[in-house]
Amino acid sequence: MRLAGQLQAPVGHALGGKEWIQYDNPYDVGMSGLLGYGACYEATHEADLLILLGTDFPYDDFLPGGKTAQIDHDPMKFGHRTPVDLAVHGDVRETIRALLLLLERRTDRRFLDRMLHRHTRALEHAVAAYTHDIERHTPVHPEYAASLLDELAADDAVFTVDTGMCNVWAARYLTPNGRRRVLGSWRHGTMANALPQAIGAARSQPGRQVVSMSGDGGLAMLMGELLTVRLHQLPVKIVLFNNASLGMVKLEMLVDGIPDFETDHLPVDFSAVAAALGIASVRVTDPAELRGALTRSLGAPGPALVEVVTDPNALSVPPKITAAQLKGFALATGKIALGGGVGRMLDLARSNLRNIPRP
Repeated sequence: MRLAGQLQAPVGHALGGKEWIQYDNPYDVGMSGLLGYGACYEATHEADLLILLGTDFPYDDFLPGGKTAQIDHDPMKFGHRTPVDLAVHGDVRETIRALLLLLERRTDRRFLDRMLHRHTRALEHAVAAYTHDIERHTPVHPEYAASLLDELAADDAVFTVDTGMCNVWAARYLTPNGRRRVLGSWRHGTMANALPQAIGAARSQPGRQVVSMSGDGGLAMLMGELLTVRLHQLPVKIVLFNNASLGMVKLEMLVDGIPDFETDHLPVDFSAVAAALGIASVRVTDPAELRGALTRSLGAPGPALVEVVTDPNALSVPPKITAAQLKGFALATGKIALGGGVGRMLDLARSNLRNIPRP
């Protein structure tokens, strides 16, 4: 943050850095990549210099491919995702501290302010796209479920997030505040991490609210862990986004020009499975019932599962993608928030605009 202030530079983040750098950040322009939103993509490509700080951001198509400096304690990361013009091997914090002594403070905010305005406009567009009739839409919009969860969960909740589309909803809707934690695998192509991580968090943080944002694919892979939750009566709240599909796999196949195959499956009533194990559960198909179901489950003692039957077509994916459209679709998907909203991050972006110094 001090470096950004010294340079008057916008700050973007990867998913693993969201909870640390997005909170109370007047330079925030969002996130790039297939999960991305806001103006981060534009900022990285229009900047005179992109500085990568301790990140192994995996979507190399979203990086500019030049004019890049990288600081990392692991030299194996240098040039791993994109060519770098300058590589600095060292601790990020200590390197920045040394660098700040050598920098004069920039006074030209034009690039920063332009990106902040562009970021806000992008978020406003995404919010408008997803809010129309959302409380009456069936199947339930996953964006709506995630935004309600963010609103109703405790200020110091620990969220564990399955890979796939749950990563998208966490990136878009969980609002960091300096007290919440978000745990995930942060590795591409892994699955089923959310419930085991929630079990560990509940055991190590007794009395703290722990919420597992599980996908139906992830929960199915390690469904036996429901027995662990029941056996030890761990107060884990499992919010299951059930779209009867491997949504991120389908998206990635389409981005690569491959017709999706075996990514959809027959619906399963996971709430019935949880009930059979002795875990309080509810299945929500009507969005009007979702707020009450989440409120009751989050406030109840012991474990609970809220299964939300969500829309498998929540993503605005064109039915056919030509070879010429392929790369543009992949980049545009990340830039427009995968067709979904962005929760309360719009408020942060608007407040940053209000704080821009006037000439």
